[in-house]
Amino acid sequence: SALELVPFGIKPLLRRAAAYEALERYSLAYVDYKTALQVDCSVQAAYDGVNRMTKALLEKDGVNWRQKLPPIPTVPVSAQTRWSIPSAQAPGANTPPATAPQGEPDQTAAGMGRARILKEEGNELVKKGNHKKAVEKYSESLKLNKECATYTNRALCYLTLKRYKEAAQDCTEALKLDPKNVKALYRRAQALKELKDYKSSIADIKSLLKTEPKNTAALRLLQELNRA
Repeated sequence: SALELVPFGIKPLLRRAAAYEALERYSLAYVDYKTALQVDCSVQAAYDGVNRMTKALLEKDGVNWRQKLPPIPTVPVSAQTRWSIPSAQAPGANTPPATAPQGEPDQTAAGMGRARILKEEGNELVKKGNHKKAVEKYSESLKLNKECATYTNRALCYLTLKRYKEAAQDCTEALKLDPKNVKALYRRAQALKELKDYKSSIADIKSLLKTEPKNTAALRLLQELNRA
C-alpha cells in the first residue's frame, strides 16, 4: 500500500523484501532488493539482500535461476536519489564536482552508481547473447569507474567477438587492480593462446593455479597449451 502512494520508496521496498525473504519467496525478495539499489545505490542492506537471495536462488533453482525471475522494474531517473549532488550545508560535506574532468573516472557517488547500473545492463545483454552492445555498456561504465569485474566482463565479450588483443588488454587492466584475479588470468590466457603467445598463456595459467590449484577449466587449458 505504501508503494502505491510513493512508488519506489526505499523503506517499503526493503521491508517488503525482508517479508518476502522470511516467507522464503526469494525471487520476489530479490526483485525488491534490486529495485531498491536502482533507487539508491548506496544502501548496504539492499546489497546484502541481493547477495543472500542470489545464493538462496542458486541453491533452489540452479544456475538458470535468473530465467525464473519476475521482471525487475526500471526505476525512472526522477526516483533515483544518488544522482543529486549532496548539499553543501550538510555537516562536513564536500560537494563533489558535477562532472569529472575529461578522461578521468567520475568517482562521485553518482558516477559510481551510474557505472554500476551500466555494468548491470551490460551483464543483462551478455545473458541475451548481445556481446557487441554489452561492450558499449561496459565501456561507458569504465569511463565512470575503473572496476576489475567490468574489465573481465568486457574481456569475455571481446573473446566471444574474437577480438583477442582487446581481451588481453582488458585482463591486464583488471590485473593492475587485482593481481591475483582468477577470471582475468584465465581470460588473458585464453586470449594469448588464440594470439599464439603460448609461453605467456602458460605463465598466466600457472599463476592462476597457485591461487586455485584445482580449477578444472585452467587445468584443461594448460593441457591444451602443453600440446600446442
